Amino acid sequence: MESERPRLLVTLRQRDATRRAVNELVPGVPWAFADPGETARWADVEAMLIGSLVRELEDFDPRSTPRLRFVQRVYTGLDGMPFDRFPPDVAIAGNVGAFGPFVAEHALALALAAARDLYEARQMVLDGKLRPAPRQRSLYGATAVILGYGAIGREIGTRLAGFGSKVVGVNRDGRPREGAETMYPADRMLEALGQGAMVFEVRPLTHRTAGTIDATALAHMRPDAVFVDVGRAGTVDEAALYEHLRAHPDFRAAFDVWWDEDYSKGTFTTRFPFATLPNFFGTPHSAGAVAGAEERALRFALENLARYFRDGHPRFVVDRAEYEG
Repeated sequence: MESERPRLLVTLRQRDATRRAVNELVPGVPWAFADPGETARWADVEAMLIGSLVRELEDFDPRSTPRLRFVQRVYTGLDGMPFDRFPPDVAIAGNVGAFGPFVAEHALALALAAARDLYEARQMVLDGKLRPAPRQRSLYGATAVILGYGAIGREIGTRLAGFGSKVVGVNRDGRPREGAETMYPADRMLEALGQGAMVFEVRPLTHRTAGTIDATALAHMRPDAVFVDVGRAGTVDEAALYEHLRAHPDFRAAFDVWWDEDYSKGTFTTRFPFATLPNFFGTPHSAGAVAGAEERALRFALENLARYFRDGHPRFVVDRAEYEG
């Protein structure tokens, strides 16, 4: 219930749907929407539910929440999270799995668009041409390598199975996971890359993953591979990818994420003209922008907050050292 002395502070924009969801999923916990003019009421706040803190509560001062112990983000990724705004003992969690079905569906859409060369096919239709047909590849029987075999990776793997694809996964420790025929640890990623007719990048952007799809990694991929990124563009060396696409016309890339995204302006920029390349296909970071996604993400985040208030053990707390500095 909304309260004058909240234990949970919600920085998301005020909506009746959010109010109902908080009351339903975190029952009995006093909470309030964040009002910058009422910071004196936040002395008892233990947890926060945030989207983008910089946009929602730009002037947040952690001294206004001295009892804060847990921050739950409604979005999945934590790159760009202002960790320095929170004391070191505050646990922070991303919304793991919340957008999984939607991102996985989009990843397959990108893979099919690139493999079936739908951009060229559409141009042929506009020109009234039937032949020669676009240079197409099939997902049937193809090996797909999924980098980052977590919640979204498993969702992608499940859908690839329906196409008759073989799934090879890469995770941190190489331990087997359901849905993948073979699993490689992160330190053997290059070995895995060479097996993929398709390569899906789903890893978060951390100190460990930043720029790891570089010229060497790209050279380990098949020259006719389809490379799909629905994770973070920052794991890919932008210049190396551009040069690889130019030098390998049979290699195809399809991205939903970009190196420089400005949500306040609703724009993105790239250092290289990827959109002019015939073997590149892109969408505007829209995988999760579908009906039902926002509601599912809110429920996932609130369920994790309920775990915190119930027993003090929320899931998916990150190691801040992988992001800070």
